[in-house]
Amino acid sequence: MDLTEILELASSSDVGRCRRHNEDSSAIDPGLGLLIIADGMGGYRAGEVASAVAISTIVQHVRRRLPLLKPQQIDSSTGFSMESLLIRDAIREANYEVYRTAQDHARFEGMGTTILAVLFFDNHFTVAHVGDSRLYRMRDNQLEKITSDHSLIQELVDRGLYTMEEAAARTPRNLVTRALGINENVNVDITEDTVLPDDLFLLCTDGLTDMVSDEGIHSTLQTFNENLNRAAQELVDLANKRGGKDNISVVLARPTAPFPASKGWFDKIFSTH
Repeated sequence: MDLTEILELASSSDVGRCRRHNEDSSAIDPGLGLLIIADGMGGYRAGEVASAVAISTIVQHVRRRLPLLKPQQIDSSTGFSMESLLIRDAIREANYEVYRTAQDHARFEGMGTTILAVLFFDNHFTVAHVGDSRLYRMRDNQLEKITSDHSLIQELVDRGLYTMEEAAARTPRNLVTRALGINENVNVDITEDTVLPDDLFLLCTDGLTDMVSDEGIHSTLQTFNENLNRAAQELVDLANKRGGKDNISVVLARPTAPFPASKGWFDKIFSTH
């Protein structure tokens, strides 16, 4: 589904104030309705390789297989749309490619990356992720975090051991419990939901969320809601003003109209009777 005329898009990325290299990567393909963001980790520039390999693999996978899907099909065993399973499988393939690259090249040993992929289709979106890069949605001026971090902080909170504030104060923020490339296989979390025109979606790496609270993100999006390019840059600038301890990357997307799946000739004929 080509959403070039539907999706209003903006992005910004910065190395931050403490790192020498930007190991974040992102991809925006409105022709596919696909947005991806990744935060690489590893030795000298290995994180850059991991995030780039992951994103390239996912884009190629979706580009090959998305046109083959029939619209509005649901997988009976999982209850997910076929689009969600497509993104899940693309991330699994990306995991294997990052893992294999690390195994084949000693200088990339131990590299990995978070991944967050969003696909818009038929007035819906699916998000699949591994790690602590996040997806937010702002609807009717209310900000909602769609994804749940795969991090030690979130795990301690989920177990009821600490509040989020206590866990953040006691635990290093950058300890992820799940990432691409660490093992040959990986678990991928999927969330699906409907999309309304003017919903605003934010994809971001933890270089933003470690420096800027949800309240700060919300306030910035409200203030610059009419100019997504400005909003993206303001978020990055705010993270830098508050320390910029990591690479900072954001992608913003806003559907401006409905985008229902087009029906085949058979469905068009019988839906009128």
